[in-house]
Amino acid sequence: MNDIKTENEALLTKALLFDKIKTEISKVIIGQSDLIDKLLMALLCNGHVLIEGVPGLAKTLTINSLADTLHASFKRLQFTPDLLPGDLTGTLIYSPKDGSFETQRGPVFANIVLADEINRAPAKVQSALLEAMQEKQVTIGKETLQLPKPFFVLATQNPLEQEGTYELPEAQVDRFMFKLNVEYPSFEEEHQILQAMSKAKADVKLEPVVDIAEIQDIQLSLDEIFLHERLEKYIIRLIFATREPKKYVSEVAEYIKIGASPRATIFMAKAAKAKAFLQQRTYVTPEDIHAVAPDILRHRVVVNYKAQSRGISIEKVIDTILKNVALEEA
Repeated sequence: MNDIKTENEALLTKALLFDKIKTEISKVIIGQSDLIDKLLMALLCNGHVLIEGVPGLAKTLTINSLADTLHASFKRLQFTPDLLPGDLTGTLIYSPKDGSFETQRGPVFANIVLADEINRAPAKVQSALLEAMQEKQVTIGKETLQLPKPFFVLATQNPLEQEGTYELPEAQVDRFMFKLNVEYPSFEEEHQILQAMSKAKADVKLEPVVDIAEIQDIQLSLDEIFLHERLEKYIIRLIFATREPKKYVSEVAEYIKIGASPRATIFMAKAAKAKAFLQQRTYVTPEDIHAVAPDILRHRVVVNYKAQSRGISIEKVIDTILKNVALEEA
């Protein structure tokens, strides 16, 4: 019994490190607490994040601030239509002195990679990034190079501007653990932003509070978060409700075109554990699953034309599934 208590205390002590990260980020970012929590959860699970929102909502600033609080390498890459795969992964440089080729590594060789406006790059660049995201490696010429660990892609995209953009391939979208929709701040938050940012003052410098070794140790600690078999089966039923809606939630059966992949099952379990960890609990609750499910399913479940024509959003479909799939199998 004492051993279990000691393990729990050690786990909760590690969770306090992430409170320090949030405290540091709050020196720069006002509001966006859900975005910050989800970024930390993805970092815990070693998962990638796709962030969607109109310009000016501090998406890039939040990511930069997170990187500043970690003792980890960070690279930002602005995606443009003329970007080439080599601009991302690196290339071979010819040396006329001895007639050899030297591998020049690209910006993807970092612990945290910010892919800003990811949907502006063409298919060849997306293909190169897909290999990095899935395989954690990059092929340059005949050489395959491993990426640093952990490797964490944070991508932003603008949902409004369509000119000069490319729709991300489904295979790549599925590699993102979360798709986060960033909303406008509340009235009170915007007032705080106005007061903080309208004054001429020196930039706030954030201090790194967690290093790579600690991050990797905490990632392994998620295995110690207890997920009951009953909740494991509940997660699977939620996923199957997107694939076989007639069996589980008939109300949305006519609106779903494509259901979620098995990757969604894995990510939902991991994310629920990370949610419990950040709340300094050693066990997962159904509320943890509900909290992460929309961001796991939003980009994996595809609604059909009938749903679009009737104004049925993917959020509405997911909400209906969460309300109607029973915790216990009948």
